[in-house]
Amino acid sequence: MKLQELLNTLDQVAPLRFAESWDNVGLLAGDASRDVKRAMLTIDFTAEVAQETYATGCDLVIAYHPVIFAPIKQIVAPSLVFEAISRGVSIYCPHTALDVADGGTNDVLGDVLGLTNRRALRQAAATPWHYKLIVYVPVEQGESVCAAMFQAGAGWIGNYSHCSFRSEGTGTFLGHEGSHPSVGEPGKLEHAKEQRVETIVPAGKLSTVVAAMIKAHPYEEPAFDIIQLITPPDGKGMGRIGSVPKISRLELLEQIKLKLGVQNALVAGPLDGEVATAACCAGACGSLINDAMAQGAQLLLTGEVRHHDALKAAAAGMTVVCALHSNSERLTLRRLAQRLSESAPQVEFLVSKADHDPFAIV
Repeated sequence: MKLQELLNTLDQVAPLRFAESWDNVGLLAGDASRDVKRAMLTIDFTAEVAQETYATGCDLVIAYHPVIFAPIKQIVAPSLVFEAISRGVSIYCPHTALDVADGGTNDVLGDVLGLTNRRALRQAAATPWHYKLIVYVPVEQGESVCAAMFQAGAGWIGNYSHCSFRSEGTGTFLGHEGSHPSVGEPGKLEHAKEQRVETIVPAGKLSTVVAAMIKAHPYEEPAFDIIQLITPPDGKGMGRIGSVPKISRLELLEQIKLKLGVQNALVAGPLDGEVATAACCAGACGSLINDAMAQGAQLLLTGEVRHHDALKAAAAGMTVVCALHSNSERLTLRRLAQRLSESAPQVEFLVSKADHDPFAIV
């Protein structure tokens, strides 16, 4: 299948609009018009994973962590990204988009804890999402102007395309010296039958759609409005918190190690007593440790926390279990491979055997 088709599938599983504003997600290297037959899933795109990718004939890498994060000025040998591009291998990175998504990284970690009645540990703030473009067009040219906007990427809502709302009314204008109105003549007040056309435009395609609209519009000076929209509140966000059947901290710790496939974990805070409310946050927990304490979690499962945050949590009586950064994320690869296999059976999805956390407890 074409990579662009698979990108659409990936965006349905983990919509990129869920990603944190500081993140760098999506197709970071490659050509969306090329075919893809086999994909390698990994947390980090390391030299070992790269060799595994080439040896197994994969033409796409789905790396959870972004391979390009800070702005760069050149991509040259012997960088991993340069070699992947030269071999025709594309690289896609979902990162925090997958963390927030239903069934994504944090839900997989929540399953390790056995969370019920789960919710986001920190709900996402309202963020710019799409734009609404409103344009006034003569009734006779309404279809052609809409077609141009749709062709440029406007009008998508979920799996529906060509979405718009149109209403008819009367537009007025008076052309002054130097104007060349397509209806009427300069110096005369005109009344024209027009359509008010409203459509949705993704943020990244706004300039392209507006340019297409202006080019297709018959008026010398089209009248249009652009309104920024925000993500509607849906309860999504980072981390998870919920209830667990009453279980001792030691029993839950053993359950965590077993399900994550690790022999050891770093633990701060009490090991005695039971847990009824637990939280999780894949990767680096950061300030979400405060959210977990504020919402009454007795245990927090994560990859890593800062020293002083661990002290604060322990002093508050909350147990913090750190499995190491990528160990808290790696389990999601199998779930993601399964979901993608069901949605895109034309592509073979492999989970890297060479991928591993750079730290080990010895």
